[in-house]
Amino acid sequence: MPARKPLLEVRNLVTEFPLRTGVFRAVNDLSFSIDAGRTLCVVGESGSGKSVTARSILQIVDAPGRIASGSIMLNTADGLSVDLAKLHPRSKAIRAVRGRDIAMIFQEPMSSLSPVHTVGDQITEALRLHMKMTKAEARAEAINLLRQVEIPNPEQAIDRYAFQYSGGMRQRAMIAMALACKPKLLIADEPTTALDVTTQAEILDLIARLQKQTGMAVLFITHDMGVVAQIADDVLVMHHGVAREYGPVEQIFHAPQDDYTKMLIGSVLKLEQKAEIRLARAPLDRTAQPILEVRNLSQHFGSLKALDDVSISLLPGETLGIVGESGSGKTTMGRAIMRLYDPTAGEMLYRKADGGVVDLARIEGAALKEARRELRMVFQDPFGSLNPRMTVAQVIGEPLLVNGIARGKELDDRVSHLMEQVGLDPRGRERYPHAFSGGQRQRIGIARAITLNPRIIVADEATSALDVSVRFQVLDLLMKLQDELGLAYIFISHDIGVIRYMCGRVGVMYRGKIVEVGDADKVCNAPDHPYTQALLSAIPRPDPRDRDRSRRFRYTEPTPVRNGSSAR
Repeated sequence: MPARKPLLEVRNLVTEFPLRTGVFRAVNDLSFSIDAGRTLCVVGESGSGKSVTARSILQIVDAPGRIASGSIMLNTADGLSVDLAKLHPRSKAIRAVRGRDIAMIFQEPMSSLSPVHTVGDQITEALRLHMKMTKAEARAEAINLLRQVEIPNPEQAIDRYAFQYSGGMRQRAMIAMALACKPKLLIADEPTTALDVTTQAEILDLIARLQKQTGMAVLFITHDMGVVAQIADDVLVMHHGVAREYGPVEQIFHAPQDDYTKMLIGSVLKLEQKAEIRLARAPLDRTAQPILEVRNLSQHFGSLKALDDVSISLLPGETLGIVGESGSGKTTMGRAIMRLYDPTAGEMLYRKADGGVVDLARIEGAALKEARRELRMVFQDPFGSLNPRMTVAQVIGEPLLVNGIARGKELDDRVSHLMEQVGLDPRGRERYPHAFSGGQRQRIGIARAITLNPRIIVADEATSALDVSVRFQVLDLLMKLQDELGLAYIFISHDIGVIRYMCGRVGVMYRGKIVEVGDADKVCNAPDHPYTQALLSAIPRPDPRDRDRSRRFRYTEPTPVRNGSSAR
């Protein structure tokens, strides 16, 4: 009996993008295969060619990109073999494959769902097109699919629009749409990157459960090695369009052959412990007076309580981590401290270098301008937070110019020195932000933040948009600058690994409140609050031998008891 062919066989795939200067090979001589019912994870950093590979399979490569050579054989159980690479991107033949045999979930559900059609309309369209169902049959099946992906009240949810769904629900709706026609292969391109760790765990469980039920194969693209360790059967490691290593998940994690693979896994394991820079430091003086004391801070937007009676303190030279899911109030707290918002209630007592204390919640005018020199912010998005029309020299030098501190040659010298401090070549100072990588842009943002010799820096998810190898460089840079300049950090993140690596103390936020605060080791390893325990239980362990899902649980907020005495 002949051996069964793999469901998908990619052989010597080359996908090119013609440029003015020549041809850029985004995917270069790539070969791999996926069997029915198995999960292949494709990993690598930004620009490694992961997404272009996925798009090549479905012939949806952005123009002017094209498949230059190689084959993509789809072998279905009914004996059909078709080379997808030979089909025209707009042909009827490839359109019949898309959605029916191979479905795809994209990274950003908001941009891949139509804003002008209900979620139900978008699911029923695929069912009527491929499965030839009537309108009523398609609607009933769409409700069933939404129920399968655990969307609450599917009978009502089917008639809502994408913007009325949360991020996690939008991703579930995308999965429901992708699974509508029971595809043989599901391609998931970074489907959990924009989600919280608890929502991510639920989405991964959901895909695994549906895979077991339907026997479909999964091609899962990610840069998160923890996710790979938890779900992969096989792993393909990509770098600059080339396969660096390909094999079973156990071999990739416990006996990697390639130096690049070793670096990726080493970077993840490094986040499981404290940074070496921190271990070498003298202990912090816990008896010192706080540089910042936040007392009973509240921030309301209409009826929404974004911050609800938050109190926390920051010591000189300390790194205080603030962790929590999206919507917990982390960023609102950072922005309120910077006075980008005017707090609804509470105090933010800042102790100046001369020992005087000001309430950041109350000061205005010149006093606020003076305080803002000493409190600076590093933003999450290294793309959106830099003005694309300003050169790097103008971006970094602007605070010096605005505050009348330096101009002319002195300004140029200061900018050059700041760029050297953050590990950038000052010769690139006349270039614009778009000419730099994500990690370099984040360094530009840090240089701008330290320009005025601040005493406190609020870093809002400063490394979440970066690849894992670049993440370390930026975290180590922040700690080096902290030692050199005597900085105190409020470090906002949803990544417990980053918090453990970088922070001495950590506060955990949930729905606008601080539910737990304490030493980072204690909170990360033996938390007291059930919400923190739930958060930690959802983090994927970077070891394929440790796939115990039974430890994971969801946190449900206890409902307040309203008996006769408390209700009065």
